[in-house]
Amino acid sequence: MAGKSNEPSEVSVERARRKLMAQQEGQTRMAEIQRESVAVRSNMARLRELRLAKEAEMQADAAAAPQPRKAAKARKR
Repeated sequence: MAGKSNEPSEVSVERARRKLMAQQEGQTRMAEIQRESVAVRSNMARLRELRLAKEAEMQADAAAAPQPRKAAKARKR
């Protein structure tokens, strides 16, 4: 009687290898995406701090500067 052997076929071995590779690549890519998102968020926070500091400086300069006088209108003769 010829039954199935206990060894997996070449097709099933190749399928399992591709599945394992895909899983490993997926994990690697997810870690890369997470690192990129952390970098983007930290850059956004840095730029926000710079913008807020610049706005505060501009407001302080505007408050410290004297208000310009309005020019007198020219009179008609």
